Amino acid sequence: MKIVFHPRVFSEIDAIMRYYEDVAEPELADDFYEEFRASTVRTAEHPESVNERIGGLKRVNLKRFPYNYLFNELPDHVRILVIRHHARHPVYGTKR
Repeated sequence: MKIVFHPRVFSEIDAIMRYYEDVAEPELADDFYEEFRASTVRTAEHPESVNERIGGLKRVNLKRFPYNYLFNELPDHVRILVIRHHARHPVYGTKR
């Protein structure tokens, strides 16, 4: 299944990667991106394996990093709406 990203997701990823580059090493930022990318690919392959969480949206937690992303499943694609830190307010990004 195809993956479509909300335009703000790109700036969120960029901010997260800049943070990891600043506080650690560029390799940590790369590791974050790899985990996010691999997770979205798995989600696109098996969106039905994720339980509904917030008003029709589904949430996937990254394993190594304290982030999750919300997506909705449409007939021909999954739409990633937001990637957010676990400490964010629970409704952050749900209105996209």
